[in-house]
Amino acid sequence: MGIQLGKPSIDLGIVTTNGEAMLAFYRDVIGLKVQGQMPMPGGGTMHRLLSGDSLIKLVVVPSTPAAAAPGGIQGGAGYRYWTITVTNLTEMVATCSEAGAAVVWIEREIRPGVRIAMVADPDGNWVEFLQIG
Repeated sequence: MGIQLGKPSIDLGIVTTNGEAMLAFYRDVIGLKVQGQMPMPGGGTMHRLLSGDSLIKLVVVPSTPAAAAPGGIQGGAGYRYWTITVTNLTEMVATCSEAGAAVVWIEREIRPGVRIAMVADPDGNWVEFLQIG
């Protein structure tokens, strides 16, 4: 049968012990809207941030979990980056860079009419900004 979506977006969970820096990056630098926060079973806090209709769950845990392999796309298997489609790519890259985020890939055209750039959040997770047109 296949998937029958309950909403036209996804929720993404990012687990961190670096809550203050990660929240500042996603809320203040990128500009995701805060929907709220809630305590997590077993300890910690989930900060709920909106990227359009998608929910980004920034989960701050009290103890250090096993870390994902560093190195972005080529660093290991599994989830390595996520994409936000924007209309202000150049501005987003400049804003992230000015805030001290590492620009992993400078702005570039990957096919006619499609430009991308990649930045790293404070934990080293890669965020791709994509602009069409």
